Amino acid sequence: MNTAEVLIKSLESEGVKYIFGIPGEETLELMEAIKKSSIKFIAVRHEQGAAFMADVYGRLTGKAGVCLSTLGPGATNLVTGVADANSDGAPLIAITGQVGTERMHLTSHQYLDLVNMFTPITKRSKQVVRPDTVNEIVRIAFKYAEMEKPGACLIDLPCNIAAMDVVGEVAQTPLKHHRENTEYASRDAIQAAAKVFANAERPVILAGHSAVRNNASKALTSFASSAKIPVVTTMMAKGVIPCDNPYSMRCIGIPQKDYQNYVMEHADLVIAVGYDVVEYAPVKWNPEGDKKIIHIDESPNHVNKFYQPDVEVIGDISASLNELCGLCPNTKAPEWALRIREMMVADHSRYDWDNSFPPKPQKVLHDIRQVMGEDDILLSDVGAHKMWIARQYNCYHPNTCIISNGFATMGIAVPGALAAKLLNPDKKILAVTGDGGFMMNSQELETAYREHIPFVTLIFTDGSYGLIKWKQEERYGDSYAVEFTNPDYVKYAESMHLKGYRIERTEDLPGTLREAFAQDVPCIIECPVDYSANMELSEYLKNLKI
Repeated sequence: MNTAEVLIKSLESEGVKYIFGIPGEETLELMEAIKKSSIKFIAVRHEQGAAFMADVYGRLTGKAGVCLSTLGPGATNLVTGVADANSDGAPLIAITGQVGTERMHLTSHQYLDLVNMFTPITKRSKQVVRPDTVNEIVRIAFKYAEMEKPGACLIDLPCNIAAMDVVGEVAQTPLKHHRENTEYASRDAIQAAAKVFANAERPVILAGHSAVRNNASKALTSFASSAKIPVVTTMMAKGVIPCDNPYSMRCIGIPQKDYQNYVMEHADLVIAVGYDVVEYAPVKWNPEGDKKIIHIDESPNHVNKFYQPDVEVIGDISASLNELCGLCPNTKAPEWALRIREMMVADHSRYDWDNSFPPKPQKVLHDIRQVMGEDDILLSDVGAHKMWIARQYNCYHPNTCIISNGFATMGIAVPGALAAKLLNPDKKILAVTGDGGFMMNSQELETAYREHIPFVTLIFTDGSYGLIKWKQEERYGDSYAVEFTNPDYVKYAESMHLKGYRIERTEDLPGTLREAFAQDVPCIIECPVDYSANMELSEYLKNLKI
């Protein structure tokens, strides 16, 4: 076998079922090896789309998604999606073609030092320089990509090395891989946390994405319910506690001071469960650096002067929470937090029956929730709509609302929805995007059509980069350089053999969504949105008194 064949054999051993990418001259050997393997190659229309597909695949499965590009411009097109996976904690393997080693010391056509370029945005980047090392490099990449905190790894394969024979059975055989041993927090740490909890009057849980990754939803919900502790989640942890749980304070993260910020402000102890500072900066909820903090996670906390835990409980999150359940009884209901929750729920329901047109984002999200089942998956792009989804799209289970809020990348929703539907063919998959983010990777709808992967894309249209416009209006009272025009999205859909819809009456949205989900091709729904709600929300929250 040659190096490319051993690499693909090693991917098969890792359980890889799909590779997303675009072939190139320097990946001919790899493509030939993939053709002969059990792995399905999904040819995309832009390498960024491939990286986003691998990103969301990894986030939903916990197993590394794989994307492939050729050298030079193909590799640079991967960068944003790779950086997103690395920041968001999604396991991803990027494989790049490369010039032959005989050209690397020269100024050479399309040559870039990809290992150095990817190093800041990956956990590990390695070039294969000897055929007999490729099986080790693949195993190392997957090990690093999938271990806490998950992220991205790069394998760079020069084309001359790819074609060389791998000599010897040991070098040709994929390396063994084992289930990671579960590590548990020390009894001393558990008891120290219980002691800090016993002295708190207003404890609050701040739950982050690691609690989702490490399947701690059940334990977290049980702990919160047993000890009667209000729970605030980050955007990436939506659904880790059901939205209808009486202690769910829903999601923090929009730029304005919202109900959740008041909950955090009143807390005298923050129990951070699976929280990562990249998701929501601690200075935003602990500006004086004076909160008592218990850090519960699979790995130690990041160094940050506004996030200095009094106790670290490092180990299996569910086991730690289950132990604390017996040590942290709290017979008093947090009436102060329940009053805030009551105000929040009433506010979030204000536009549920408002049929004015164009609809406000609150109404659109209410109608989406009526159509989507509890286990269906919504993928949010980045923009003003993301703030509304984070705030008002209610979730009952983890991984049913996918938001990128580590790297927070526009253009992720459409390719991400393709990966989500590939993994969940029987669920409704909805990509919600603004008209700005949609046009960044809309070409991947052709990939979805070609691969028979039907999902629905709902475009919030307002002809502007809405989130930046919102921030400009808040700060300066007007906006600049954020307006653009749009294509006819119905015709755009039809030009790619898709089904296109345009919402012209607010009351038509639920029925249109149901019809779109019944189609056997990808669908686009264009929905004008009244974003005057943005500044209305800013003014409302500015005057909110709790």
